[in-house]
Amino acid sequence: MVKIRLRRTGAKKQPSYRVVVADSRTARDGRFIEIVGHYNPRSEPSLVKISEDRVLYWLSVGAQPTDPVNKLLKNLGTLDRFARLKEGADLEELLAEAATAHEKSENETKAQKAKTTTKAKAEEVVEEVTEEEAKTEDPISAEEKEAEEAEPEESSSEDDEN
Repeated sequence: MVKIRLRRTGAKKQPSYRVVVADSRTARDGRFIEIVGHYNPRSEPSLVKISEDRVLYWLSVGAQPTDPVNKLLKNLGTLDRFARLKEGADLEELLAEAATAHEKSENETKAQKAKTTTKAKAEEVVEEVTEEEAKTEDPISAEEKEAEEAEPEESSSEDDEN
């Protein structure tokens, strides 16, 4: 049986994956028939690039996606397009729809990355300002120190009375 599955690549503790079409009897990182996409779960947000025309072809000839790949394809909308293809929809229309959906998701990804970067920069600025304020604070006058020291003593005597 032919499966569409993930093939692990990347360094130790830094996985990225290729989406491949392979015989189900081969090893996870063994021989494969075709690479149909890439998946990087470590980027923020996760990066998924899949050649929909090839995936639709392999699904149409009977390849079965594994559970993780099934989830990826469902999130991308490929399985919905495949169901419509089986009902008789035009392949060219579906591929055009997939291309526009892919462009839209890329634009959203870029916007989200920009938002995350802006937020991180804002946090850095706030930290810098806080550090500068801590350095420039006026030292407390001797009278204020005495007043602060006297208050805890009074409160501790009240505690003793209770």
